[in-house]
Amino acid sequence: MGFLLPLSLLVLLAATYTEGGSARRHRAARAQRPRGGSSPAPSETTAPFWVSISPKLMTVAPGSSVWLNCSSNCPLLESSILHTGLRPGQTLRGPNWVSFQLLDVKTWSSDVHCFLTCAGVTRGAMARINAYRPQSVILEPPILEGRQHTLRCHVTHVFPVGFLVVTLRRGGRVIYSESLERFTGLDLANVTLTYAFPARPNDLGQLVTCHAHLNLDGLVVHSSSAPMALSFFTWNTTSKALASASIAALVGILLAVGAACLRKYLLMQSRA
Repeated sequence: MGFLLPLSLLVLLAATYTEGGSARRHRAARAQRPRGGSSPAPSETTAPFWVSISPKLMTVAPGSSVWLNCSSNCPLLESSILHTGLRPGQTLRGPNWVSFQLLDVKTWSSDVHCFLTCAGVTRGAMARINAYRPQSVILEPPILEGRQHTLRCHVTHVFPVGFLVVTLRRGGRVIYSESLERFTGLDLANVTLTYAFPARPNDLGQLVTCHAHLNLDGLVVHSSSAPMALSFFTWNTTSKALASASIAALVGILLAVGAACLRKYLLMQSRA
C-alpha cells in the first residue's frame, strides 16, 4: 500500500500599482529613518519652545495621500524641514505651524521627522504612517482525488505580502501553516496556497478553514474563509465521468426493458 505525503504549493501573483515602479523606490521603514548627520543638528542653546506633530500615528490604505501638521509655541518660525522617504506634495505655512502633504503612500511603515527652528534653536517631532490592505480569504471546496484531499486557498490583494502567514485548519486544529516572509516586494499581491494531505475515514464531515494573518510589528490583521466540509463523496473529474457513464448505462437498460414489455403487451393484445 502506497504512503501518501502532504504536498503544498504556493503561488504569488503581484498586482502592480497604477504608477508602476514608484513603490519599488521605497524600502522598509527602518531604511527610511534618518541616520548619522542627515538630520539638522539641534542648537546647544536651550529655548523655551516645543514642537509637536499631528497625527503621530496613522494607518491608511496603500496609495493614499495624507497631511501632517507640525506646530510649536514659537511666535515666528525661522525655518522648517521634513525628513521622510515618502513623496512630498503641497506645503502650507503659518506663523507657528507647517502642514505637509505626502503623496501615494506605498511603504507599509514610514517614520516622518519634522524639524522647526525658532531663535536659532532646532527641535523636532516624529510621526509614523502605516499602510496595509485587509485581505479577502476564499477557500475552494475540498477535492478528493484518489486517497488524498486537496485544499486550495486564495488570499487576495495582500499588502505587505512579506508579513503574511496563511494557515489551514481541520476541525479547529492547524494542519498546515506557511509564512511569506521571503517575498519582499512592495506591490499588492494575490496569493494562492494549495495543500494536499491523506484522506482518513474520520475526515467525513470535518470542517476545514483558511486563515490569513498580517503581523505588522504588533498590529495583527486577521481574516478567515467560510468553512468547508470534507467528504468521501467529493465529485472530481474522474468521478463525474464514471457517474455519467453509469447513469447512461442504467437509462439504456431501462429503455430496453420497457421496449420489450411493450412488445409483449402488444402481442398479447393482438392475439386476444
